[in-house]
Amino acid sequence: MSDLHRIEPGSQVHLAELPSAAAPYHDNRDRAEEEFKQLRKRLLDLQHRLYSEGRHRLLVVLQAMDAGGKDGTIRRVFEGVNPQGVRVTSFKAPSKRELAHDYLWRVHRETPARGMIRVFNRSHYEDVLIVRVANLAPEADWSLRYDHINDFERLLSETGTTILKFYLHISKEEQRERMQARIDNPEKRWKFAMHDLEKRRQWQSYQEAYEAVLERCSTTWAPWYAIPGDDKWYRNLAIARVLVGKLDELDPQYPPAQDEIDGLVVT
Repeated sequence: MSDLHRIEPGSQVHLAELPSAAAPYHDNRDRAEEEFKQLRKRLLDLQHRLYSEGRHRLLVVLQAMDAGGKDGTIRRVFEGVNPQGVRVTSFKAPSKRELAHDYLWRVHRETPARGMIRVFNRSHYEDVLIVRVANLAPEADWSLRYDHINDFERLLSETGTTILKFYLHISKEEQRERMQARIDNPEKRWKFAMHDLEKRRQWQSYQEAYEAVLERCSTTWAPWYAIPGDDKWYRNLAIARVLVGKLDELDPQYPPAQDEIDGLVVT
């Protein structure tokens, strides 16, 4: 089940043909939420072991169209984890200092240390997404970046970082409803900006850019998962299945005591 939405390396991707709703993958929200509850308990235990052991690193990449659910995914899936062992990095427009370096410089600095889970809310993939759609760099420049990114992620993988990448796949109609909900709710209007509408008008161009990312950058060492995102309850379940499945494979263990303490009594 954890590989259900995995993009196989070298496969062609047509997002219009991929379901964005829970159907046909799941038809019972109550059962899904009960399974998610159990997976979250397991995730909390595995994350605590990962942090205690201080051996493995886990990088989680989240990408989506505007209103795609990245923030909600982080809140729900990682709710209750030990904040000492999980960090979230949100990549915005690069600063002047960041622009003075290569485009991966700011990203490499944020990758996880041993024992840590690092969550990227947007990522280095913006350099082949918005840069491509908004013509922020010549095609001759950004077209080279797919190979750069694959090599960068291979470096991370071969030096001990497990990488899981999730594209939250929502429909254009679902995006419209979520954007309208933000506009209509005074407590959520801060999440909406007028330039979001410009990006919405570029929907097809972004879909094509994401298809190129999924086709060219889903690898054996850093796979992409296209997660149906219209139904939040299923989105959370699908991602939790992948995370728990991978952490179970890593099988982190609590380290032994540094000294012999059997029978020790503190006075």
